[in-house]
Amino acid sequence: MSKKIIVISTSFRKCSNSDTLADEFIRGAKESGNNVEKIYLEGKTIGFCRGCLVCQKTQECVIKDDAVNIAEKVKKADAIVFATPIYYYEMSGQMKTLLDRLNPLFPSDYTFREVYMIATAADNNSKAMNVAVKGLQGWIACFDKAKLSGVIRGVGVTDIGDIQHNEKLLREVYRMGKAI
Repeated sequence: MSKKIIVISTSFRKCSNSDTLADEFIRGAKESGNNVEKIYLEGKTIGFCRGCLVCQKTQECVIKDDAVNIAEKVKKADAIVFATPIYYYEMSGQMKTLLDRLNPLFPSDYTFREVYMIATAADNNSKAMNVAVKGLQGWIACFDKAKLSGVIRGVGVTDIGDIQHNEKLLREVYRMGKAI
């Protein structure tokens, strides 16, 4: 059965390592017949959540920017994939800002069940991503019908293109996409 998958690339760096891995995931997912849309946060206007909680009553954010459209797409997806670079052992700030702005989905009849994280870091230790994974799990915990379905940890990549030398990881993320 074909799934609707939203892949959100949170890096602002063109051809980033996390984005390259996201593309391999997409390739696998499309080859399995899924409908995949990729959203780049680079170039988007996404303001900080004001904490007003109006969205908990209206299911709409009072801030009218690009996050509103992204939230609508996420709401209707079967699976969400977040691709992020790791900065200071945490997800990118733009990813965290988006997660906060997805607050209108909490009381909604969202359809996503599977959430994936693809992360890359200059650090060589895969534990460098634990805080970011825990942060995403905290967001997922607010959605009873959703679960963290997979994490890819690309370590030891600093410069653009470094990930291309890790054929094992490229195959792993492709297989994850194909299996979705």
